Amino acid sequence: MNAPAPTTAMLTDLARRPVAAAEMLREQLTSVVLNAHPHHDNSIAWLLWHAAREIDVQLAALTALEPVWSAAGFDVRFALGTVPDDLGYGHTPEQARAIVVDDPGLLLEHLAAVVDAQVAFIETLAEADLSRVVDERWDPPVTLGVRLVSISADALEHVAQAAYVLGIGERGFEGS
Repeated sequence: MNAPAPTTAMLTDLARRPVAAAEMLREQLTSVVLNAHPHHDNSIAWLLWHAAREIDVQLAALTALEPVWSAAGFDVRFALGTVPDDLGYGHTPEQARAIVVDDPGLLLEHLAAVVDAQVAFIETLAEADLSRVVDERWDPPVTLGVRLVSISADALEHVAQAAYVLGIGERGFEGS
């Protein structure tokens, strides 16, 4: 078996980082902590749900495959009543507060499943595939490689926000 190309190996490593970071939070995630809104519209549950959904929706657009959300039954298991392609982008404060998830394991399982799908896709790519333009609405146009970095970076940022919110909660909230 050949070793993966250096670029795809880096993309795979980057893709796995949001799951690793989220797993570090697992033991501290209770139902109350997950769904708290500390002077902020986005709870930890929303942030972790959104991190997974944004990977899933964008990956489905790249692969033309059914999103993991529906293909693996997460839409039913979460029972949020959201539309199939909802990923939280542009949510109003009320919509963000409607994302209530009591099970940290479900959130982390969903994130791991979409990252596994992303890694599986990356592993099918040749180095030349990464320069294919996938979005011409930008200047310069976005290549597949750039989009994959963007997807992972965005998810990692949201997991980091969840860790930050968790840290605030551990220390209390000023003025509360």
